[in-house]
Amino acid sequence: MPLFNPHKPDFDEFDDETRRIFAATIEFFEGKGKEWLLQQDRDRVWYDEFLAFQKREMVFATLLTPAAQADGDPNKRWDEARIATYSQILGFYGMSYWYVWQVTILGLGPIWQSGNESVKRRAARLLDEGAIFAFGLSEREHGADVYTSDMVLTPDGNGGYLANGGKYYIGNGNKAGMVSVFGRVEGLPTGPKTQDGYVFFVVDSQHEAYKLRKNVVNSQMYVAAFDLEDYPIREEDVIHVGSEAFDAAINTVNVGKFNIGFGSLGAVQHVWHEGITHADSRVLFDTKVTDFPQVRALFLESWVRLAAMELFGERAIDYMRSGSADDRRYLLFDAIEKMSVSRQGAKVYDLIADCIAARGFENDMYYPVGAVAMMGLPRLEGTVHVNMALALKFLQSYLFSPTDPSLALLAARRPGAPSRVPDAAFAPAFKASRAVIRAAGRLVGSRLPSVEAPALPPRRRDPVDDTFLFRQGPAQGLGTVAFHDWRAVYAGWAHLPNVQLLLEQVDAFQALLGATPLSKTQMRDLDLLLVVGDIFTTVAYGDLILQQATIWGVDDDLVESIFEVMVGDVSAHALTLTRKPSLTAAQARAADAIQRRPAFDAERTARVWAEARATAGTYAMNP
Repeated sequence: MPLFNPHKPDFDEFDDETRRIFAATIEFFEGKGKEWLLQQDRDRVWYDEFLAFQKREMVFATLLTPAAQADGDPNKRWDEARIATYSQILGFYGMSYWYVWQVTILGLGPIWQSGNESVKRRAARLLDEGAIFAFGLSEREHGADVYTSDMVLTPDGNGGYLANGGKYYIGNGNKAGMVSVFGRVEGLPTGPKTQDGYVFFVVDSQHEAYKLRKNVVNSQMYVAAFDLEDYPIREEDVIHVGSEAFDAAINTVNVGKFNIGFGSLGAVQHVWHEGITHADSRVLFDTKVTDFPQVRALFLESWVRLAAMELFGERAIDYMRSGSADDRRYLLFDAIEKMSVSRQGAKVYDLIADCIAARGFENDMYYPVGAVAMMGLPRLEGTVHVNMALALKFLQSYLFSPTDPSLALLAARRPGAPSRVPDAAFAPAFKASRAVIRAAGRLVGSRLPSVEAPALPPRRRDPVDDTFLFRQGPAQGLGTVAFHDWRAVYAGWAHLPNVQLLLEQVDAFQALLGATPLSKTQMRDLDLLLVVGDIFTTVAYGDLILQQATIWGVDDDLVESIFEVMVGDVSAHALTLTRKPSLTAAQARAADAIQRRPAFDAERTARVWAEARATAGTYAMNP
């Protein structure tokens, strides 16, 4: 598995200018050294030095300016592959540095989606000048509830407006050259049924009518509370109105939240290097720490989960870059990258903590720098609950769509009919009738799509703009998104025992939803649906892991070890499901049938552990 090592980085898939920016960033942090990095974090120093570096090297300007606003510069484009990789690099060195970059991405989202060319030109100029941006959506009383806002524009009688109201938890709100602010126009209706009154506009954080109140967190980053008090808004400052403003808010989060998983990946890779190097060089009771069985098991699970995070993320990039009005599969994988990969990162952080114990609290370790952030990442850009609710909208079309040839076989199979996968893999689900499969569709309550299954996207590292992300359109119709034949992907790896076991678990999960479908009351029970979603998204997680494993030629040992962990995870989710009080007895029995014991292989485990352990001592940040 490729493990990021700043001393031996591999950026061969990228163009010369992108590689130069990546290398310069690594050189900046390694040149400053670990002691500086940790001191800056402890003293909560605003990152003037990093921002001066990125201005000098044109980092944000090059990576975050779409080609249409690049004024002919061939190096400027909005390329999700290099944005994701840069997110990983910044996460590796500190989540505060990732955060200033992440919030700039969010602040630019509504601007690049707008038809307001004047504001776009201003934004491009500010990026060239080294400016950062902010996204003014959240409010203290309403959180990120886009249906409700107390930020109000009142017509001033001269063709403009006066803005009044507060925003809360706004990263970069202290220094942003431009803040994209979501609000409503006084007197116009807003809400789920009518969005006429919504508006997005831009303000300058240094304007006298912009009242910066405080940093709401105790951190190196600045997460602002601010008020606008009769802030004058001209017509040319307005970037979206009505439903377009609402969609811009949702679609901006779709763009920004994708980077959360990559920031998490970078942080976890750094603590892996720290943790395995420390433990492998330490001897207790005449035994090397990495030879203790419990430590070995913890590190091995960490390594496997880390590999899964990277494999999924690498393939999810291709779906983001290949998105179109006719292919919105990226929305499911985007949500999983945000919530599942960040939660996996937090899990790995916790596992490594048990390996390094008190060493993780010492003041020369990177570990504490990322600890709070790892706890917070699953809760940014929409909580896990919000993203799981989004993911559940795709459950029917992903798991039960007739565009899936294997599922069509399940619905109308005759004994002896040909199948690409051995009957044993699908035995429980073969009992399902088409009526049962359609009954499962009631989980999300929309019609099954009738379009052909789309092909798998190619690997996308080509140096082009990902312009569709700024014209995603209305955030609706998600239940009709068509997916590829995920079973065909699993079939390519069905010779592995744990892949086979996960397929059996999916069959049992389908049987639960089909034979004992959730009632209308249960479908309103988010506590229950979150567990259902955990099982569903594990299937999609494994899908992309297998796709990327094929692309990279990952060996069977690592893939089998990843699925050993995943089988255990699904079994744990199934056990949790049986304990939900709203389940019927029949549903609880069906949930219990999902559980499987993973297939263990001591020799395979030893080979994977040897690969993981070999990374000890291969990287330490310059002091």
